[in-house]
Amino acid sequence: MSRFIRRCLTPMPVLTGLAALGATHAYAADTQHAPEKKRDHAHSKTVPRAAETEATGEESGHENIQVVGSPMNPLHDNMGLSRMPQDILHTPQQINVVSQMLMKQQNVKSLDEALRNVPGVTSSIGEGAGGMNGDQFLIRGFQAQNDIYEDGLRDFGVYSRDAFNLESIAVIKGPSSDVFGNGTTGGAINMKTKTPGLTNRYSAEFNGGSGGYYRGMLDVNQRINDSTAFRVTGMGNENNIVGRDFIYSHRWGIAPSIAFGLGKRTTLVLQYMHQQENSVPDFGVPVVTKPGSSIGAPITEYGIRRTNFYGTDNDQNATNSNMETARLSYKLNDHITFYNDARVGEYFRTFAASKATCDQTCVNNYFLHNPNSALVARSGPVGAGNGSAGGTFMAPLPYQQWSWSAQDVGSMVANFHTGWLRHQLVAGFDIEHVNDRRSQSTYLKAKPYANLVNPNPYVGNLDLVSGDSNPAGLVNLSGLGAKSNSSGAAFDTGLFLFDQVWFTNWLSIKGGFRWDRWQTRYDLTGGNTSLYPDTHFRNTTSVFNPNVSLLLTPDEHQTYYFTWSRSTTPMGMYVTNGSVPIRPPANTIAAPEKASLYEVGAKYSAFHDRMGFTASLFRLEKNNATNADPVTGEVVSTGDTQRNQGLELSVGGTILRGWTINATYALYDSETTSSLTKANLGKQVQYVPHNQATLWSVYDAFADKPYNVAFGGGLTWRQHVWLNAANTAKVPSNLDFDAVISHRFNPHWKVAMNGYNLANRLNYQSLFSNRATPTAGRTFLGQLSYTY
Repeated sequence: MSRFIRRCLTPMPVLTGLAALGATHAYAADTQHAPEKKRDHAHSKTVPRAAETEATGEESGHENIQVVGSPMNPLHDNMGLSRMPQDILHTPQQINVVSQMLMKQQNVKSLDEALRNVPGVTSSIGEGAGGMNGDQFLIRGFQAQNDIYEDGLRDFGVYSRDAFNLESIAVIKGPSSDVFGNGTTGGAINMKTKTPGLTNRYSAEFNGGSGGYYRGMLDVNQRINDSTAFRVTGMGNENNIVGRDFIYSHRWGIAPSIAFGLGKRTTLVLQYMHQQENSVPDFGVPVVTKPGSSIGAPITEYGIRRTNFYGTDNDQNATNSNMETARLSYKLNDHITFYNDARVGEYFRTFAASKATCDQTCVNNYFLHNPNSALVARSGPVGAGNGSAGGTFMAPLPYQQWSWSAQDVGSMVANFHTGWLRHQLVAGFDIEHVNDRRSQSTYLKAKPYANLVNPNPYVGNLDLVSGDSNPAGLVNLSGLGAKSNSSGAAFDTGLFLFDQVWFTNWLSIKGGFRWDRWQTRYDLTGGNTSLYPDTHFRNTTSVFNPNVSLLLTPDEHQTYYFTWSRSTTPMGMYVTNGSVPIRPPANTIAAPEKASLYEVGAKYSAFHDRMGFTASLFRLEKNNATNADPVTGEVVSTGDTQRNQGLELSVGGTILRGWTINATYALYDSETTSSLTKANLGKQVQYVPHNQATLWSVYDAFADKPYNVAFGGGLTWRQHVWLNAANTAKVPSNLDFDAVISHRFNPHWKVAMNGYNLANRLNYQSLFSNRATPTAGRTFLGQLSYTY
């Protein structure tokens, strides 16, 4: 027995250990730029940058290999960003990583699914947001819909991001405006994409299961010569949602890329991504307050079926998203490397949705009188009442959206000495432009009321016409009027500089700043201009965001830090996410949101790097908080000051040979500390749970035997959250049990089965102030995959 224990605790070589795990997962190379020597700044040791290995199908004989103890321990993973050259262990901020191994074990299909492994991330819904019609996230309770990045470049699109081309996902908690620019109040989400490597690899997989689910994926990596490689990934997906009637998603995507100069001083990676989707937006069920109660809850908590869909057969979400990216690196010498990353994005969208409103008459009919006579409005600020009219015409109205963006980030990373002090200096510029145009449509026929108990989505043709041809059907926004067309644009010029200085091998300080000049405009035109003149907004804001950190690194396995940072969100940041400018009720340009972070943390890579542990205590303060109107979706400045503070813990890695784990826990204490609405003082910040935790663990038994089997699972738990600033409506806690079992026939063929929400609990994922979307019921998906 003692011999067995010693064997289990013996450090595993990267290839044989990973083969025993059945994980085939060392960390992929940072192929964003050329493989190069990376300095361990804690101890001045030179270690090679991670090479692409079997985790992504790459075992390179031409690239350096970084030996890591476990692919589930991300602390030695490179961030993949020139602006953040240190690995996660030496980055003084709480960072949660969803690794490629974790995504494969859970059979993750989308960004939304992957982020359920990260505490503090919540999906929100609203106009042009949430559910199956666009990724809209909050981090630590604060809006992050403009803080989604791919390889460090901002992704401005409003669409549901598939995971077919994602290598890993990092959520960088807290303000990071010094790195990413304006925004990032709660944090930033950075997706690391799959890029070419120097080893040929071919893989394909097919999924099928509950809810009419079918999915196929292809990944081909082809070496062209000793420094050039080509890769293409593709996906086709079709599914309904178990436990939700009439909801479906059909999407497909392709992402070719080519890399020149791998292993050379100059590297160029060219990428293209196209994703197209046709789906039904799910705005969930109304939140109501039961007679005699002071707290509202989703109507499904009171006997209404979770399957009820209150939309119509006219609802549609059709997206066409395209991104072209070029990433260049040039290693001048052993001390200085230059980077330039550029992207152009084009996004097209046709959108029509329904929002169910159950007013007091609807509530009374359901709870006190005849439930079958309760009616809900599918649009508009008021409910159906007694249903005396034919229906409603109001928000949300259908629209078409055209957006494009361009961004170029140039940076330099320099390692040098000034006397006995060692430096790592990062400096550069960030220029971006985003343009958005929307054309509003209206219905000539009223959208019929829905029966609360038995809604019927088949309402027939509602006679869709342009807004200009039917101005009376447009929504009248307070102070703006009823307008048929809107356009917005923003141009940002940013400069950043930060330096990390080592006084000793174990003590360093990192500080810097970013300056941005944010120019934005909004134009609202059309409709009845004699009654509602065209409106034009212009605003220019210059912001300065500093950052400073103190780091203690006693050895190469541990880091302790204190960080203070600040972020700014100027008005007009949400160019593609909202149809009108962000403004206070007085209809003027509001002051920017400002957020400050105070964080102390520890990171420890233990047991020969097989296990990674992190812990952080933080305090996040934000003023001039914004909120979205539940009817129109416009983002309005509330003037509130909010605070969220708490504890976050994580552990990931290999417990014993073949046994991996990923677990997180977050304890949050949030409060509105200042408000124009006195009743909101002292209340919890909406969408912020008090407790949240995740656990996922898999054991690979008999890995080298024909009868091998890998099995495991985990849970996701979130305590109840409040849906509004007044804390008068909430959704109950979420508890989700998932599991997986798989078998490898040989090194090439594998079969797996994943089960989700095994207890078939009524959970809620996408949230808004007066609505909530039930998550999928019990679901099983089978997978057959081939890798060569």
